[in-house]
Order: sequence, then C-alpha cells, then structure tokens
Amino acid sequence: MTDIIIAGAVGLILSMLGTPLAIRLFSRRGYGQQIREEGVQAHHGKRGTPTMGGTVIVLAALLAYGASHLATLAPPTVSGMLVLFLMTGLGAVGFLDDFIKIYKQRSLGLRSGAKALGQLVIGAVFAFLVVREPNVYGITPAETRISFLRDFDWSIGIVGFTIWVLIMIVGFSNAVNLTDGLDGLASGATGVVLGAYVLIGNWQLRNNCIDQLGPNCYWVRDPLDLAVVAAAVLGALIGFLWWNAPPARIFMGDTGSLALGGVLAGLAIATRTQLLLIILAGLCVIITLSVIIQVGFFKMTGKRVFRMAPLQHHFELKGWAETTIVVRFWLVAMLCAALGLGLFYVEWMPKP
Repeated sequence: MTDIIIAGAVGLILSMLGTPLAIRLFSRRGYGQQIREEGVQAHHGKRGTPTMGGTVIVLAALLAYGASHLATLAPPTVSGMLVLFLMTGLGAVGFLDDFIKIYKQRSLGLRSGAKALGQLVIGAVFAFLVVREPNVYGITPAETRISFLRDFDWSIGIVGFTIWVLIMIVGFSNAVNLTDGLDGLASGATGVVLGAYVLIGNWQLRNNCIDQLGPNCYWVRDPLDLAVVAAAVLGALIGFLWWNAPPARIFMGDTGSLALGGVLAGLAIATRTQLLLIILAGLCVIITLSVIIQVGFFKMTGKRVFRMAPLQHHFELKGWAETTIVVRFWLVAMLCAALGLGLFYVEWMPKP
C-alpha cells in the first residue's frame, strides 16, 4: 500500500508544480491550440491556449512510478513496465500529431492513416510482449484469452488475441481523444477509471491464487505494481486537472488523450478485466458511440441524430453551459465506474 501512496503523491506534486512551468514554456514558444472553423463558435475564444499538456502527465507518471520503486527498493515488474511502455508510446504518437498541428498552424495534425499506423505498431509490440515473460509461477502479464472479471476458459490464439488487443488499444485511445473536447472533461472521466484500477489491483493482490488458492482467487501477474501504475497516472492527472479545469489554462492534446487511452487499455489487459473496461469507462464509450451513430445515420439517410458529435458538443449547441456539461458528464463517468466496480466485487458477495 505504501507503494501506491508514494506513486500517487509524487505524481500529484510533480504534475501540480510542472504544469504551470509547461504553460509558461509553451506560451512563450507559441504552442497554442488550433480550433476548427466549423466547430462550436464558443470554442474560438480558446484559440492559442497552450496544448501538449499531456507531456506533463506522462513524465510525472513515469517519475512517480520510478520514485515509488526507489523509495521501497522494489524492482519494477514486467506488467507495470509494459503498461507504461504502451502509455508512453501512444503519447509519443499524440505528441507528433500535436506538434504538426502547431508547426503547420492547422487543426489537423498527422494524417489518419499515419496516426493509426503509429497506434497499431505500438499496440502490436505490446501484444507480442504481454503474453511472454512468465514469472517464477508461470504467470504471464496476459494470456491469449478474452476476459471480463477474469480470463474466460477458452483461448482465441495468438493471432486472434493480437487483433483483439489492437482493437482495444486503438478503440480506447481514440475514445479518450473524442472525450477530450471540453475543459477538464477527459481528465475527470479517465481519472475515475484509474481510481477504479487502483482498487482492482489492490484487491487482486489481496486475493491472489499464489498466497491463498480459492474459487475466486486471481491468476494475475504483478497486481500491486499495476495498482502503482494506476496511482502514478492518477496522481499526475489530478495535478494536471487543477490547471485543466474550466476555464482551462492548458489542454492535454492528443499527447495526453492517446496516452491515457493506452494506459486504460493496458491496465484492463494486464488485470484480466478487458470487457469490464467497457463499463468502467462507460462515458468514453457512450461518446464514441455518438460519433459512430452520427456518421452512420448521416451516410444512410443524409440526416443527423445529434446537432453535433461527439455528444458533448450536442449539448453545447442546445445551450448548456460548458461547466454544466463537464460536471454532469463527470457524474455519469462516476456512475459507470461505480457500476463496473460493483460488478467486479459482486462475485465476492455472500451467497444467500
């Protein structure tokens, strides 16, 4: 538990102190947000707000993870390092996308094909490594199985598993990216999911099959270190949210949103809760579905279901204040995370 507290506290402090430094640095260099002309008109006043704040989240989380292990003299684990690799790799793709937007002074960065290729390459490396490197008990960070509260009994094979992992990584990194449309929205929405994974990793540690073999125990490699990773990123995210809350003084950009989506997918895969993530991160899923519905319905009928997609912009155009949307969507995110945690713990409830 000390590891988790140190990781969260260091991530919080580094991000809280580092974000204003990033704001000043990015402002001096002109690293400001570009706004689409066809977007919500109220957002045009945000043009020039420093972006690429996700670099602070990623760096603070990495340093917090290292500080936790240094303080406790515990060596890093394969599971934790793989999830951090996924976060950092996708963050690098997002950084390149953000930098191109700033350099070329436009709202579009990497071409969609190049961006997807970067996500797929990082995801493929992660998928290849995550089913290898067993510990002394023969437990690998993941197995070639789909999971909900734990792995299902049947294997989908290495090819099927790789495809499934890539779908998760690309899907959730883009889902967080779509959620990042209002000040503080993505930060708060992903923060509650990371908090849930701190609890999940800690619970899996206390009920692992190595220490106490039982009907509900967990065959998860390095559950404590996965909780440390979640705590480090959560602490960094809370420190960033202090400056990103409405009215935001800095945006996370694709650097942050892709990295956060990657860390959520990585935690779900390594804790064997892949399908549960759909519920835990329900707000991001709902927002992504609004885009799919909008595009699909428009192609079929030429009409729109929402005034604008993603969903948060629909409510903006209906006249809701930005802070109202953010707070209400945060509440939805909390309810989704609470539901997911409830399902996770339900099998431990006393049987009547």
